[in-house]
Amino acid sequence: MSRARLFGSLCGLVFLLNLARIVFAPLLDVFITEFAIGEATAGHIVTLAWVGSASLRLPTGWILTKVPRHHVVVVSGVILALSSAFAATAATIPRLMAGAFLMGLASGVYFVSANPLLSELFPQRVGHVIGIHGVASQIAAVIAAPLVALTLLVDWRLSLWGIAVGAALVTAYTWIAARRIEMPTAGQEDSNFIASALSEWRIIVTSLAIVGAAVFVWQGLFNFYELYMQAKGLSESQAGAMLAVVFAAGVPAFYLGGDLADRLPQVPYLLGVVGVFAATVYLLTMVDGLWAVGAVTCFLGFVAHAVFPAVDTYMLDTLPDATRGSAYAVFSSVWMLTQALGSSAVGTLVERGYTYDTVFASAALALGVSILVLVVFERAGRLPS
Repeated sequence: MSRARLFGSLCGLVFLLNLARIVFAPLLDVFITEFAIGEATAGHIVTLAWVGSASLRLPTGWILTKVPRHHVVVVSGVILALSSAFAATAATIPRLMAGAFLMGLASGVYFVSANPLLSELFPQRVGHVIGIHGVASQIAAVIAAPLVALTLLVDWRLSLWGIAVGAALVTAYTWIAARRIEMPTAGQEDSNFIASALSEWRIIVTSLAIVGAAVFVWQGLFNFYELYMQAKGLSESQAGAMLAVVFAAGVPAFYLGGDLADRLPQVPYLLGVVGVFAATVYLLTMVDGLWAVGAVTCFLGFVAHAVFPAVDTYMLDTLPDATRGSAYAVFSSVWMLTQALGSSAVGTLVERGYTYDTVFASAALALGVSILVLVVFERAGRLPS
C-alpha cells in the first residue's frame, strides 16, 4: 500500500473523531428536554468532550517519544469505538458526561500523534496535506446536524452507535495500511519531551497568544449556534440550517487555508485571519433576518475554520524534527483546554440572564483588542516566524 492509502484511512478516522466531538452540539435541545437540565449543564456536556480532547495530549506527547506515531493513532481509534458505544447506552447525565469525555479523549490522542505524522509523511506539502485532512474533519461537522435530525426519527443514540461501528472498521484498515508501508523516521530524534518543549517555548507561546482566545470564542459560539439563531427569531429548522452552513463553509476554508498557509508569511496571515474572525463575530451580533444572518454565517464559518490549518501549518512547518512532536503536543494540549472552556462560559452567562448578542459582542471586542496588540508586536519584530 502507498502512503496515499494510509492518508486516506487517516482522513476517514479524523472524520469520525471530529464527528464524535461535534455531534453533541445539535443534541443539546434533546438533552435539555430528555434529561430535564438547563443550558449550563448542557454546556458542561459539550465542554467535557473538549476537556477530554485536551486531557491526554501532554501524556501522549511523552508517549510519542517512546512509541511510533502510527501505533498511537490506532489506539485512538480503539478508544473512540469503545467510548462511543459506552455513551450510546447512557441513561443518566453522569454517564453521558463520562461518555462525552472519553470520546473527546480519543480525538486528543489522535491529533497529537496524527498531525506530526502527516507532516513527516509529506514534508514538502505540509499545509496542503493538513488542509485536506482538515476537510475530512470538517465534512463531519457539516453532516453532524443532519445526521442527528435523521437519527431523531428513531433514537438519538443511533448517531453514537454509528460512530462506534465506523471507528472499529476504519481503525482496523488504518492498522493494515500502516503495516504495509515504510514509515518515516524523522520523529525518532524527538526523544526528550520536556527539553524539546522548553526549547520551543517562544513558538508555542506565540501560537497560543494568537489563536487561544479565538478558539475559546469559537467553541462557545458554535455549540450554542442553534439556540442563538432561535434567539434571533429563526425557526428551529432555520437555526439547524445555519449551523450546517457555518460548518459547510469550513470545507473550502480548510482546503484553501492550508494552501495559503504554505504560500504566505505565516504569522501575519494568522493575525489577519483571527482579526477578521473577531470582526465577523461582532457583525453577527448586529444583524437580523434570515438572509442577513445567513450571509454573515457563511463568511464566519469560512474565516473561523481557516484558523486551524493556518496555525497547524505554522507549528508543524516551523518546528524541527528533533522537537516537533513534543512541542506540538504541549501547544495542542493548552490550546484544546482553552477551547473546552468556551461552552461552559457561554452557557453560564446565558443562564445568568445575559443575551447571546451581549456575550458574543463583548467576546469579539476583547479578541479584537488582543489582536491589535499582537500586530504591534509583530510589526516590531517581537514574534518568531
